[in-house]
Amino acid sequence: MGYLRIFNPHPVKTGDGAQAEDLLLEVHLRDPILQVEVGKFVSGTEMLHLAVLHSRKLCVYSVSGTLGNVEHGNQYQLKLMYEHNLQRTACNMTYGSFGGVKGRDLICIQSMDGMLMVFEQESYAFGRFLPGSLLPGPLAYSSRTDSFITVSSCRQVESYKYQVLAFATDADKRQETEQQKLGSGKRLVVDWALNIGEQALDICIVSFNQSASSVFVLGERNFFCLKDNGQIRFMKKLDCSPSCFLPYCSVSEGTINTLIGNHKNMLHVYQDVTLKWATQLPHIPVAVRVGCFQDLKGVIVTLSDDGRLQCSYLGTDPSLFQAPKVESRELNYDELDVELKELQRIIKVVKSQGIWPMPEKEDDLKVYAMVSSNFDPVSQATDVEIGTDVVPSITVQVTLQNRIVLPKVKLSIYVQPPLVLTCDQFTFEFLAPEMISTVSFSVYLKRSYTPSDLEGNAVVSYSKPTDRNPDGTPRVVQCKFRLPLKLICLPGQPSKTANHKLTIDTNQSPVSLPSLFPGFANQSDDDQINVMGFRFLGGSRVTLLASKTSQRYRIQSEQFEDLWLITNELILRLQKYFEKQGIKDFASSFSGSIPLQEYFELIDHHFELRINGEKLEELLSERAVQFRAIQRRLLTRFKDKTPAPLQHLDVLLDGTYKQVIALADAVEENQGNLFQAFTKLKSATHLMILLIGLWQKLSADQIAILEAAFLPLQEDMQELGWEETVDAAISHLLKTCLSKSSKEQALNLNSQLNIPKDTSRLKKHITLLCDRLAKGGRLCLSNDAAAPQTMVMPGGCTPIPESDLEERSVEQNSTELFTNHRHLIAETPVPEVSALQGVSE
Repeated sequence: MGYLRIFNPHPVKTGDGAQAEDLLLEVHLRDPILQVEVGKFVSGTEMLHLAVLHSRKLCVYSVSGTLGNVEHGNQYQLKLMYEHNLQRTACNMTYGSFGGVKGRDLICIQSMDGMLMVFEQESYAFGRFLPGSLLPGPLAYSSRTDSFITVSSCRQVESYKYQVLAFATDADKRQETEQQKLGSGKRLVVDWALNIGEQALDICIVSFNQSASSVFVLGERNFFCLKDNGQIRFMKKLDCSPSCFLPYCSVSEGTINTLIGNHKNMLHVYQDVTLKWATQLPHIPVAVRVGCFQDLKGVIVTLSDDGRLQCSYLGTDPSLFQAPKVESRELNYDELDVELKELQRIIKVVKSQGIWPMPEKEDDLKVYAMVSSNFDPVSQATDVEIGTDVVPSITVQVTLQNRIVLPKVKLSIYVQPPLVLTCDQFTFEFLAPEMISTVSFSVYLKRSYTPSDLEGNAVVSYSKPTDRNPDGTPRVVQCKFRLPLKLICLPGQPSKTANHKLTIDTNQSPVSLPSLFPGFANQSDDDQINVMGFRFLGGSRVTLLASKTSQRYRIQSEQFEDLWLITNELILRLQKYFEKQGIKDFASSFSGSIPLQEYFELIDHHFELRINGEKLEELLSERAVQFRAIQRRLLTRFKDKTPAPLQHLDVLLDGTYKQVIALADAVEENQGNLFQAFTKLKSATHLMILLIGLWQKLSADQIAILEAAFLPLQEDMQELGWEETVDAAISHLLKTCLSKSSKEQALNLNSQLNIPKDTSRLKKHITLLCDRLAKGGRLCLSNDAAAPQTMVMPGGCTPIPESDLEERSVEQNSTELFTNHRHLIAETPVPEVSALQGVSE
């Protein structure tokens, strides 16, 4: 703010505030003040003057006082002696007797672009650029070695001799003169450098004896003590992030005491690397010094970032209070028993009520989502990549109703890609209770492949203030909504032949397909009520057939992953239809063979794209390194004063540039294909989980376990992909709840997740999982999964022999991944379980 204040603090009694006479002088200098130093800065006198550094100006003042009749009548004045207007923005400064001058101090200012400007009192001496400077660091002057020490942006401590700076090429001279050509100008070279591997906060040079001086550097995580030649005397790793430091004295030969303040309001006293004292401060210190005030030695002066100046000292005030002698008395044990029982009763009441307040039965915020029954009159779809089809959009309305005041509420909407939203983030301010806010947004399909699910999720996050946490404890409320099938699908022509077919059995008579899918009935084929065709936006087709004589439905398509949405929609609509009819025992099942081979083909395609992506990124990195190397060679040739032939480096640079662009386009195209393949893999995985659940009649909890194992990731990345994650999860299931013996449960699984060489082990584990489920294995949730479980086979059902190779693969290569706090165990199978159908032994 530009205020300069000079204080003369006096000791005060405990409880008294600051005294007005402590402030000697307050002057508003208008410009922000970067640094203040005291030294012999005025020519013709050895009196001390005050140097104040602004961003574009250096001012030197004299401080004088007029004695008053009483102490508080003393008056102090600040007089400007001279000033230097800077051509560059200043960062910091240091001062000293540069070059060994006597009776005066010179000032060196470091600019933001790494230039050192030296001022000999009222005149400007010279300016030099530090080599390779990017950002300025702390600056200090060592009088013993006559050198400047700083920390460069390369995170290394560097020392420059003053004589080298004085005789180096002038930074202000852009053009070479004849004198410089003759060799008078020298290149600025570093005296010594030490890499400390981190940025420095401050540098302090101390010398408590005439023989040697030490350079102290405070880093972001360590502080270093260096010798004059740059060798490390010692270093100390700090537990907390430091804010300031001060080496202040040497109490024993060869050691130095240092004060270090940190961002946890602590002040530590170190003797070399040994912590001698730790004290708590009421603020975070940004500067610390040690002084002597009113005959009180060793006063620690700290300054906070908000301008709080504090003088304190280590130790405690002597206590003059002496406790009186306690008169001995006999204990009344009956009264003690009554008091103990009363305390125990209070403890029981507190335990029964709980320490934390019970959550309210009524929610603080309610969320409702409603999907429009009709498409938008004007489609909101933009930048779609579907071809000639007209892409519709549908409006979703989300309503929020609060019960209490909630200052900041955030609403986030999520749908499965390639579905996109016109807006997915909203912010609300509920400044009064019982307010209702409604937002609307549109959803549409952007690319020419189907999403893995039509379910969306509206998540609301807010903070509710409590007595223990006034800032608020985070709360989350969510509401799910389901988008209609017609958003991504159109009526299509049924197909008689298809590569992939599924048959779903039910326990109720078949239902007319036009009544189940009223929006997809073809008016021209009223007689074909048992056949219906679907065409997804983008071209793929699915055919649904209902048997006239049996209670079966067949779904067929050219693409395996396209079967998922129609199969799931069929089961959901059948359940809803029979619920309206009052039939509660409706059940569906799957008696065919599990289509593992088709599923494995999608896994191989996804894994091949991941491997291809790694190869392309590695090749792109190599070409980028080659491109930068050619650039450096060309730059060296262009800087050379003697012209030399380029030796076709420009042609090589142009060719490498084209290769980099082509590889970058290939990486981007592969990422798009990988994203599409992962979406198709998720659709096929949903279908596999549905078929396994219908095949083995799994409960909702068991299906949730399968979903957690097969669908652990929302996004697929090169660092952590679907294959290794699912393989680790299935290996854990085979080791715990689906294990056949305690020997398998004792296996130690590798905790590292790395991309596999191929998918053979994953496919073996998936086959083995289906095999164990067919033999009677069951997934259940329990708090005790450590006890060995023995799988009991139903009568007359012999286990399918498994090869030693598969068992060794499970034992040696499995990786543990289990994100739920609950464990998985195997329970005794029911006698009706049959052997695996359609899975190769």
